[in-house]
Amino acid sequence: MNATRILRDVGQSIWLDNITRDLLLNGTLKRYIDELSVTGLTSNPSIFNQAIKHSSAYDTSIRSCLSKGKSGEAIFFDLALEDLTQAADLFRPAYDRTNGIDGWVSLEVSPLLAYDTASTIAAAKELYQQAQRPNLFIKIPGNKEGVPAIEEAIFAGIPINVTLLFSREQYLAAAEAYLRGIERRIEAGLNPDVMSVASLFISRWDVAIANKVPKELQNKLGIAIANRTYKAVCELLGSARWLRIYNAGARPQRLLWASTGVKDPDASDILYVTKLAAPFTINTLPEKTLSAWAEHGQLNGVTMPTDGGDSDQVLQQFAEAGIDIDALAVQLQEEGAKKFADSWQDLMKVITSKCTTV
Repeated sequence: MNATRILRDVGQSIWLDNITRDLLLNGTLKRYIDELSVTGLTSNPSIFNQAIKHSSAYDTSIRSCLSKGKSGEAIFFDLALEDLTQAADLFRPAYDRTNGIDGWVSLEVSPLLAYDTASTIAAAKELYQQAQRPNLFIKIPGNKEGVPAIEEAIFAGIPINVTLLFSREQYLAAAEAYLRGIERRIEAGLNPDVMSVASLFISRWDVAIANKVPKELQNKLGIAIANRTYKAVCELLGSARWLRIYNAGARPQRLLWASTGVKDPDASDILYVTKLAAPFTINTLPEKTLSAWAEHGQLNGVTMPTDGGDSDQVLQQFAEAGIDIDALAVQLQEEGAKKFADSWQDLMKVITSKCTTV
């Protein structure tokens, strides 16, 4: 059996952590769907920066945008939506087959808006309307300013992928925002069936402390954070408050594992796939990790424990090694927002450069 089907059979969705026009044009994405059980994908500014920078496949579209007097961000969102709407159409059978649980693509609002709630809400509404696809998530960061934007966007009926979550506490804040948005829709007599996923970043934890802890703790922090968060998810989704919204027709918000490419060359290249296999979750895999899992992935019947496993003990070991988990979670979220903003600025330069040469 193809290893990607093993994950599907335990109840986990595989999404691709990449999008390029070449993947669409050369049939690679379609092959991933047909052969590797891929049922969705995510994008971010860093992904699009690399895609546009290293391909001439966007040149014709850029020329078309220029002829319409567009520039900068307007050109980017046209290019991104052209890719993502095509991808959304490829995933539409999965979306229809699963009644909207699977088959999604994601587009992020400008990361320059990460600390501007009102502008984030406005951008989310505009992009979703522009896409005209039911299976497109708008990505909003789960930071302090993003949380109220998530609630308002859900209340407005916009499917949201909450990005840049790094801890149980950050997840719970995002889940609360989603829940409030749904409860407000129910109170207003609106359809509460508005989908959302919450994206928890994994590998960046292990990169951040790689040279600060003993060898026996290497590559264990991200997984411990994931286990602790998954326990909170299982408890929350079974709570009386959430059960009430299900009874009104709402869906649970799924947990998505992000940043699951292994950075340590001495670690297993499928570490974050093997350790994060769990029902009703999504794992977004870079192409390299997807290929590695398809080639030699094994679970041996083991999935994530719903009670958090040994995460509390492992996290205590990190605390004893001098790692302040709460402070690091805040730091990683801030750094993540900055990295996306830096990629965005670079992306705008790439587009400007291409505008002068196409």
